[in-house]
Amino acid sequence: MKLNEIGQVALQLLTEFGLKLVGAILLWIIAQRLIDFAIKLIKRAFRSQNVEPTLINYLLNIISVTLRIVLIVAILGFFGVETTSFAALLAAAGVAIGAAWGGLLANFAAGAFLIVFRPFKVGDFITAAGVTGTVTEIGLFTSSINTPDNILTIIANNKIFSDNIQNFSANPYRRVDLVAQLHHDVNHNDAIARLKAKISNIPNVLRDPAPDVEIITFNLAGPVLAVRPYCHNDHYWQVYFDTNKAIRETFGEAGYPVPEQRYSVSSLSSNGIEPIIPASNIG
Repeated sequence: MKLNEIGQVALQLLTEFGLKLVGAILLWIIAQRLIDFAIKLIKRAFRSQNVEPTLINYLLNIISVTLRIVLIVAILGFFGVETTSFAALLAAAGVAIGAAWGGLLANFAAGAFLIVFRPFKVGDFITAAGVTGTVTEIGLFTSSINTPDNILTIIANNKIFSDNIQNFSANPYRRVDLVAQLHHDVNHNDAIARLKAKISNIPNVLRDPAPDVEIITFNLAGPVLAVRPYCHNDHYWQVYFDTNKAIRETFGEAGYPVPEQRYSVSSLSSNGIEPIIPASNIG
């Protein structure tokens, strides 16, 4: 008789547990779909307000994780688990994880600051943490930059935020810096006028501000010209290479001699007279 009673009680308990387990599974499936549906609605609402895409991903990840934690706590409560103790345990675990993973939290905080202060956005061409390239993603802990030689580089957000950031896409135009060596005998005013006219005809070179061509320094070969056209960041390398070609073509068409270094050597003879040795050209 006692065995029959024990069996009935066990069967009753198993039946109750089974029903609760089935209910928990159904609750999990239904709640997951509701969470996904809510995330889609929130995402659509953010996009309609033209919110920054990276900020949208941040908020959606936070909301999604929070809702799933609430769901887990609700399911545990459904099984009769004391959720207050669980919440305290979760908080203690969070403190322990925070102490152990301080670096990750620093990267998370830096990512949040990058979103708030917006020193750059996805699609900008920047230099950050020693890496130059186009920003492809600003994540929770890391950001991705695609370098000009098509190498995807992933950098910790804290490293980016704690270092200098150069954003080449922030301003409407950018200056190309090149130099052109002249021969001693070349009239620099003629060379400057020819270069300005040639560079102004290069595609995508801005007329305002106009290209700058001036003497920047001198060396043993002659004057050195600073050649500085302006263009949009998207056309930087095209203008850079075309300007080099323009320098070569302009000097060739003008028939300028090839720059060469000159040295003047002198010495004293035994009678104290200083003979002058003609300057020699070293190409």
